Amino acid sequence: MSELLATYVLTHRENEEMDRKAEQIALGLTVGSWTDLPQLKKEQLKKHKGRVVNVNEKFAATPNGLFQSEVTIAYPEANFSADIPAVLTTIFGKLSLDGKIKLVDIEFSTAFKKNLPGPVFGIEGIRKKLNVYDRPLLMSIFKGVIGRDMADLNEQLRLQALGGVDFIKDDEILFESPLAPFEDRIKEGKRILKETYEETGHRTLYAVNLTGRTFDLRDKALKAAELGADALLFNVHAYGLDVMQSLAEDSEIHLPIMAHPAVSGAYTSSPEYGFSTSLLLGTLNRYAGADLSLFPSPYGSVALPKAEALGIYEACLKEDTVKRTFPVPSAGIHPGMVPQLIKDFGIDHVINAGGGIHGHPRGAIGGGKAFRSIIDAVINDIPVEQQASSCSDLQAALDLWGRVED
Repeated sequence: MSELLATYVLTHRENEEMDRKAEQIALGLTVGSWTDLPQLKKEQLKKHKGRVVNVNEKFAATPNGLFQSEVTIAYPEANFSADIPAVLTTIFGKLSLDGKIKLVDIEFSTAFKKNLPGPVFGIEGIRKKLNVYDRPLLMSIFKGVIGRDMADLNEQLRLQALGGVDFIKDDEILFESPLAPFEDRIKEGKRILKETYEETGHRTLYAVNLTGRTFDLRDKALKAAELGADALLFNVHAYGLDVMQSLAEDSEIHLPIMAHPAVSGAYTSSPEYGFSTSLLLGTLNRYAGADLSLFPSPYGSVALPKAEALGIYEACLKEDTVKRTFPVPSAGIHPGMVPQLIKDFGIDHVINAGGGIHGHPRGAIGGGKAFRSIIDAVINDIPVEQQASSCSDLQAALDLWGRVED
């Protein structure tokens, strides 16, 4: 019998019996009760009964004097249909309302994973599109998009591409606008990036923000594919994981999907409620089809604790039946952070910069060149000071922002 394993962290008073609580969860989310059932009914329901796999009692005390325990429950997969909404409703639906309980991990069976094909492109497919295999990718974003017209956005796009970035993404709050319509952004973006490629020989991809009512998304994504879009940015946690999975699985769309973490903080930030960041932004994003998953870096303006950021990274890259998802640590990134980023995340991640590109003293071109220069230095084991002496853009960035190291 195939089972799904769900692991929770329960916050409780010291004297609470976690073995009993775990058994209540296992029964309450499956057959409802057990001891009062007649033997025949027990035999009939046995294959549907949840079971307690592990209880790790009082592994940590919280600042307010409460304790936390880790509990793992096995749920028969016969109990739910083969989709993420059914899984989450079963293992965390009403349980999420029942006190201080946080869902921290899900382990799917090999059989169930066949219903979760994961990224269509993954790290390998994205690298193939760019023909870049030996370094982290570099991404920049549009800044100050509200009220800007196509001429403004086109200029931003051009300057970022000339700086040598690999990816440019829309801001997540750039929706359908009469000043910069979705289809125009795709068509103009293709034109400009073709021109910059012919000028520099460097290929840059543009991720357009897919927005609108849920039932309109497929048609809009199909139009993006028809127009030759490079990739889609998607606010997955505003729409739902199953929506992203449907887009990823649609062979007529066939575009890389960049999952933005907007809204996810409402689900992950509490140490006592919701989801772990590694589960939501790593494991579930990956299984639901994200080719790239954005999340706050441990160093910037909206920082995650390093252990949580590394947990997302590991969930995106660990060996599995699905392709690997590009982890994208983001927020407050500047060139002086690159040595630490590569130390912590290796080469299989995307360095995502906004202000670190646009805020460079020489503009977005200088910002991009500074990033590319220090990336090359770290990958080729060249001292940063030596590299900066031959790259004025890098030196200007270091003078402005300094360096970040453990």
